Amino acid sequence: MAHRKKQLPAGDHAAEIIDLDHEGRGFARVNGKATFIADALPGELVQFRYTAVSRDADEGQVTRVDRASPDRVDPGCAHFGTCGGCSMQHLAADRQIEFKQKQMLDGLQRIGKVMPEAVMPPVRGPVWGYRRRARLGAKRLPTKGGVRVGFRERNSNFMSMLESCAVLEPRVGLKLRDIGRVMDTLSIADKLPQIELACGEHVALVFRVLQPPTEQDRAKLAAFGKAEGFEVYLQSGGPDTITPLDPTAPPLEYSPDGSDLRLRFEPSDFIQVNGGISQQAVRQAVDWLEIQPGERVLELFCGLGNFSLPLARAGARVIAAEGEAKLVQRARENAERNGITGIRFEKADLFRTEASVDWLQQPFDKVLLDPPRAGAKEILPAVAGRKPSRIVYVSCHPGTLARDAGTLVHEYGYRLTRAGVMDMFPHTSHVESMALFEL
Repeated sequence: MAHRKKQLPAGDHAAEIIDLDHEGRGFARVNGKATFIADALPGELVQFRYTAVSRDADEGQVTRVDRASPDRVDPGCAHFGTCGGCSMQHLAADRQIEFKQKQMLDGLQRIGKVMPEAVMPPVRGPVWGYRRRARLGAKRLPTKGGVRVGFRERNSNFMSMLESCAVLEPRVGLKLRDIGRVMDTLSIADKLPQIELACGEHVALVFRVLQPPTEQDRAKLAAFGKAEGFEVYLQSGGPDTITPLDPTAPPLEYSPDGSDLRLRFEPSDFIQVNGGISQQAVRQAVDWLEIQPGERVLELFCGLGNFSLPLARAGARVIAAEGEAKLVQRARENAERNGITGIRFEKADLFRTEASVDWLQQPFDKVLLDPPRAGAKEILPAVAGRKPSRIVYVSCHPGTLARDAGTLVHEYGYRLTRAGVMDMFPHTSHVESMALFEL
């Protein structure tokens, strides 16, 4: 029997907001049932319409605020509420940080059964124009002005058509309409579903093409790139097909820590979205590890060398491991290009690596972990088994940080001496944090 879609209660409904959930939505109990309401803040009395109902919880969207929180602010972007890129622009920036710190601490206490001895000041930076990596959708809509560029709408597969984006790096965020206009002049205007941007000292725009562009198309894109200061790339398939229109285009580079170090990367490579916060994070990690000349440091999930090179420059002898072969190769090239010695890069699946691999068969003084959202559960026994005196853990998910913190403290005898959040993604509910464990 086919399942019927539940009919939503009609009209507006009142709710008093108790708290925020992990996605930054207001939490209320309406007729005794948990209800999550987008764009509502704790302490507010709001009217909302239902957007989803289920047996355990309902969802809704604010339609009117009858009693506003003192922490409510006017969103800084005209597209807020429609565009799915941000969820918390209506909350004051200081309160956003407090929300993220609460998420981190609640997770540590509830999941890991541990609390830091010191909660460190948050790592902060500009809250607008910070995003240097993004994937934008594109669609040709002749009745709405041609090709439009944007992110997906909230809770929808439709695209939010943006005039500009306040969180994107301004070199791109203020040029979305211009990008759409040049795309609309191409013979393949309806065969360009996606644009990927990567900003270093130069800006790369990667146009996904479902049909080869003509020579005239290529000339138009090249002229546009030259006029606007973009390096234009085309992508016909997977990441391996990304090629620059101009083979002499300068490489993409950035500094990992604000020094003269330069890391070279390709447009599809992973780099942290927020360059300013990433540089502060690197400096803080090196500081928390208290590197002494000649100490052995193990770095796991090293990427293209974001922490590795600054650690080696601080005097450490580094073994750095990463699962993606292309990033390992680029990390080696980055070290060589910067004249940095004392780093050994290894390719390894860190979710399956056994403690018996040769590069783990030695003592380590310090460890730096920078895992993806899944955390470092599988490699923790090998790490803790070497008994490093300090472990710095850089986390992009408070739940897996809490789980792994509990393991390090309760199973391997570490103390969680410091933890703090980093505002890597302002105006979103994403929580980035750093923790220090000492044996």
